[in-house]
Amino acid sequence: MRTPRRTALIATSTALVAAAIVGSGLGNASAAADHHRPVPDSAHVWITTPDGTDKMADLGTVAFTDAPSTAPTVVVDPTRTFQTMSGFGASITDSSASVLYTLPSQARTEAMRSLFDPRTGDGLDYLRQPVGASDFVTTAAYTYDDVPAGQTDYALRHFTVAHDRNQILPLLRQAERLNPKLQILATPWSPPAWMKTGGSLIGGRLVDDPRVYHAYAAYLVKFIQAYRANGVHVDAITVQNEPQNRTPSGYPGTDMPSWQEEKVIAELGPMLHDADLGTKILAYDHNWTEHPNDVAATPPDETADINDYPQQVLGSSAAKYVSGTAYHCYSGDPSAMTALHNQFPTKDIYFTECSGSQSGVPANTFSDTLKWHTRNLVIGATRNWAKSVVNWNIALDPSGGPHVGGCTGCTGVLTVNSDGTVTRNAEYYTLGHLARFVKPGAVRIASTSFGTTGWNGQVEDTAFRNPDGSTVLVAHNENDNPQTFAVREGDRSFTYTLPGGALASFVWNGNPSTGHGTGLRQIDPTGWTATASPAGATDAPAKAVDDDASTRYSTGTGQTPGQYLQVDLGKIQRLRQVVLDTGASTGDYPRGYTATFSTDGVHWTTAVAGATGTGQFTVVDLDNQHARYVRITLTTAAPNWWSVADVRAYQSGS
Repeated sequence: MRTPRRTALIATSTALVAAAIVGSGLGNASAAADHHRPVPDSAHVWITTPDGTDKMADLGTVAFTDAPSTAPTVVVDPTRTFQTMSGFGASITDSSASVLYTLPSQARTEAMRSLFDPRTGDGLDYLRQPVGASDFVTTAAYTYDDVPAGQTDYALRHFTVAHDRNQILPLLRQAERLNPKLQILATPWSPPAWMKTGGSLIGGRLVDDPRVYHAYAAYLVKFIQAYRANGVHVDAITVQNEPQNRTPSGYPGTDMPSWQEEKVIAELGPMLHDADLGTKILAYDHNWTEHPNDVAATPPDETADINDYPQQVLGSSAAKYVSGTAYHCYSGDPSAMTALHNQFPTKDIYFTECSGSQSGVPANTFSDTLKWHTRNLVIGATRNWAKSVVNWNIALDPSGGPHVGGCTGCTGVLTVNSDGTVTRNAEYYTLGHLARFVKPGAVRIASTSFGTTGWNGQVEDTAFRNPDGSTVLVAHNENDNPQTFAVREGDRSFTYTLPGGALASFVWNGNPSTGHGTGLRQIDPTGWTATASPAGATDAPAKAVDDDASTRYSTGTGQTPGQYLQVDLGKIQRLRQVVLDTGASTGDYPRGYTATFSTDGVHWTTAVAGATGTGQFTVVDLDNQHARYVRITLTTAAPNWWSVADVRAYQSGS
């Protein structure tokens, strides 16, 4: 890893948490099944504040009502689904294991329960484990097949995972006993030195020799088999951590261009299949965009990889063995994952590493980490197709160690203090706001979000439907002051005021829809376009149909008759309803308007004539008419701008 940008067991009623979050049964609940689910009276609320006053505090319930709210309203819609979640967690590095083992047995068990127990702790259920040494080790770097310099071991006769048997493997087995749903992704920082140019674990690349590619793939298979023999199942593996970090700072690392990764995967895929291990292969395992330092040091044979590494691998013949792609947080932003998804929609995306770090003012570390990780990981990663959110070290000492080289200011999910106490850091709570409530197999569902990873001061959110049918909304107030917002699913909503900078998880069972909402299915807006008059400069028409309620089309001037927004759905569809959402600019609704629709953009039919807008949502009922184009034209002058942050269209059915 590269130095990152930023960072009392909770007394929550076990019975209350279990009632709200336990998940079992089928995955995607259909709208038809929703008809038979009870209508909830309330959503349960858990809060963490940047000042630490509340840390996963159970603040009771907030009631659903039939009356619409005047506050900016987030719309949650389970009829539109995205990725299925795999889990949330961190890494039991060599350093993490060593500091956990400084604790007496009972205290160590309590720490592990606080991390992995789904009833009394965070319920972490996804771990990313180094294959051999990383920068976070207590001794010199190592692999599982180290031989004296100048020697080779293509037959892997010296392979052994003995190093891990004293601490790492026992902790992994304990974690799985505490949470049987635990999944493990394995990642090497370096192949054995005898496989590399330079003969060192630090830097260099694989020797370009078929024997080496075969031996390295066999090495990874032997690792998976050895872990299984020691009671630990490896669910997925990447072939190189941060393959574009060519000059690691004193710790194991490897320059692995995409063409070499493809050669390793081409060997590894058939080996895993023949061994019947059921272990998936993930590609890349590096930043959202290539770090500028790595770009500057790019060798001539790797220029095609600049900001295109995963695309190179997924576009190669090795892609047939690749299940998905893994990302880190140290350069770029989460939108890179959506861009990749749009290019390769059948390949999964995982977020696999981000470390917290000490702030310039240490007293601000909790607040800074809570806010940054919430925006970019808890919400940013999940809203951009990530199936997992994984931090780096699960435990470190107060100095951010022990470690050899690498990061000097990293923080862990836990800090194990010299007096035997354990501090739960901001990462513990950011992960907990997901892992405690979003169960394996949960599906992310549509929810409008006004905030951004760049901190625009609005409320940002992400939503999930659990296998048991319960709904989870995780929301973050990006403003330093309290903000009131509302949440609506179907025809019912609740209103809540979030403290400044706070992170909250809302959980409700049942289906809040009481009327026509249960009979509407949201249409995927991919490929929609828009035109408008005035066209807008900064707030262009395309922003009304970009599936992002934090952006908007705006007239940029007062409303006048004849101004319009026209949406092209790309093809003729039978429509029940179209909704124009102002987003957080709730006062920018049309004072008077007419709505028309067309199949060809030439012949128009009036759906609504002389209507008056009243708030955030302008609803146009189309009564199952066929349409490709929908146009809203203003009919009344007003000093307010007209803004549209999101256009949603609905059809009948589940």
